[in-house]
Formats: sequence, C-alpha cells, structure tokens
Amino acid sequence: MRQRQLGPFTVSAIGLGCMNLSHAYGVPPSPEQGAQVLLKALDLGCTLFDTAALYGFGANEELVGKVLAPHRSRFTLASKCGMQGVGGKRVIDGRPATLRATCEDSLRRLRTDVIDLYYLHRWDKAVPIEDSVGALADLVKQGKIRAIGLSEVSAATLRRAHAVHPITAVQTEYSLWTRNAEVAVLDACKQLGTAFVAFSPVARGFLTGALRDVATLDAKDIRRAMPRFAPDNYAANLRLLEAFEALAAQAGVTPAQLALAWLLAQGDHIIPIPGTTSLAHLADNLAAADLDLPAEVLARAGELINAGNVVGPRYPAAVQVEIDTEEVPS
Repeated sequence: MRQRQLGPFTVSAIGLGCMNLSHAYGVPPSPEQGAQVLLKALDLGCTLFDTAALYGFGANEELVGKVLAPHRSRFTLASKCGMQGVGGKRVIDGRPATLRATCEDSLRRLRTDVIDLYYLHRWDKAVPIEDSVGALADLVKQGKIRAIGLSEVSAATLRRAHAVHPITAVQTEYSLWTRNAEVAVLDACKQLGTAFVAFSPVARGFLTGALRDVATLDAKDIRRAMPRFAPDNYAANLRLLEAFEALAAQAGVTPAQLALAWLLAQGDHIIPIPGTTSLAHLADNLAAADLDLPAEVLARAGELINAGNVVGPRYPAAVQVEIDTEEVPS
C-alpha cells in the first residue's frame, strides 16, 4: 500500500478507525469478529490503527490491545484522551491530572509501554488548551507517548497548541459531504507540517450507498440523533447518490473507493481512517489507497456532493457546542 507521513511515522495512506468495533453504531460485532477485522487490516498492509479511551468506555482499547499487542512493532498506534466514560456517561475533561490518569489506563488496556500518537479527543473549553497540551508534552518527556494530536479543533486553537509543543496530527471529520476542514484548519496543518487525519471519510456509511433506509438503524445508533440522518433530510441527501454511484461505476470503482480517492487527492498530508465491521468492506476501503483516478472524475465527485447541497448539519446543537471546528459559511 502507498504510504504517507504522520509526523515521525510512515504509515499506510489509509488507516483503520477502530471505533465501530466497540462503539456508536448499535450492537457491536463480537470480539471474535472484531479480531478478524484488525488482523485482516494488518495483513492487507494497514499500519495505522486508531482507537480512544471513549470507545466502548475502554472496551475498544482492550480489544486492540489483546489482538494487536503481539504485532506491536508492525504498526503505528493512536489513541485519545480528554473524553471518556465516567459512571456510564460521556465526559469531557482536559485537566492535566485527568489526562495523566487516562494515559495510564490506556497503556494498560492497550498492553503497550508507549502510545505512538495520543490525541486530545476534545478540547475542554474550561481548561486552557496550553495546559492540556502541556500535560501531554510531559507524557512525551516521560516516554509514555511519542507524539501529540488534537481532534475537532480550529486553526486558531491548533496554532496556540503548536506553540506549546509540536502537534503531529489533527483529526476531524472530512469527506465529500463534510467540508469544515477546508475553511482553515486543513491549510493550517499544511503550513505547520501537521498531518490531517480524516475520520468518517465515507460519511458514516452514506457514501457507500449501502444505507438506504435510516429506519433500519439500531435504536442506539448515534446516527439517529444526527440531523443529516433525520428521515426528511436523509431522503433529500439520498437523491445526491444516484449520479455519484453512476460516476463510480463509470470509473470502475465502488462508491466508497471514489470517496476515499477524492479525499486522498485533496492533499498529501491527509490520511483517511474509515472504520468497518466487514472484511469485504475493509479490503475495498484499503484498496482505494492505490487507485489512480482521472482528475476530472475526482473533480466531478466533488461537484456532485459538497457542503452546498447536503441537507442538515453534521451534529445536533448539544454536540456542536462541544467542538471547536470552524463552520462552513451558510
């Protein structure tokens, strides 16, 4: 697989987001099925695995640690702190003492002595970003983490953090239907030498074309609370898929591969991390790293689905206030 640079690490151009093996999209797969996905990704050349303390309230780190610890030298390990489960509830807490404690818990669950890339999952706005990043910088000095990342932050916050300690990566949602990164932070990353890790690069399943009826989503699936997946909005968004799927077919690729190829073409510092519970979809996603699609096909994909024609914000209002990412002007 083609490679990209993630700070000091050379990684596969497409990584694996591990969240949905334990979290967020209804009933997760069995640990056995999750293990199959992780090991198959490694076999297919994926060398970036992304987890977090939040996912499954520790269960995802446990899974990743149990399955991949014997292969630790073969991949770059990323996890996150600053948002986790406390007493069964999701809590954002960026205080230095909390970040230190979370790191110790993550190291234990991941069965490793060091986490390669450790993100502040959310900026706790009650704590100066300089204080949270300073605590992570101390973890670097102690050899418990190798590099620092931030998630869902603005260009201004990235620059403040970078002044305290080099920021290796920013992780934010980015895809054909979510273009917030293009407002400012994508360029800021390029200027600072910071990699941009794109989560939900196939739009939480929308760009695969497989999800036609949101009524089939599990009652606990987080997409049920997301405005774009509300029945009326989703029906409008589905109308965008027909031409997109036809374009993919003409190019001889799947819709998911077209979405990932488009994302990779937006900058050499961009690394998508699609997640899946399916071995077939895993192989399909990772194969997109080696595609060479014509520039006009990629440009057309961006014209067919973009911030101007997608209906609905990406997060409900209660979640939107928790993030720091720039908003696309309406």
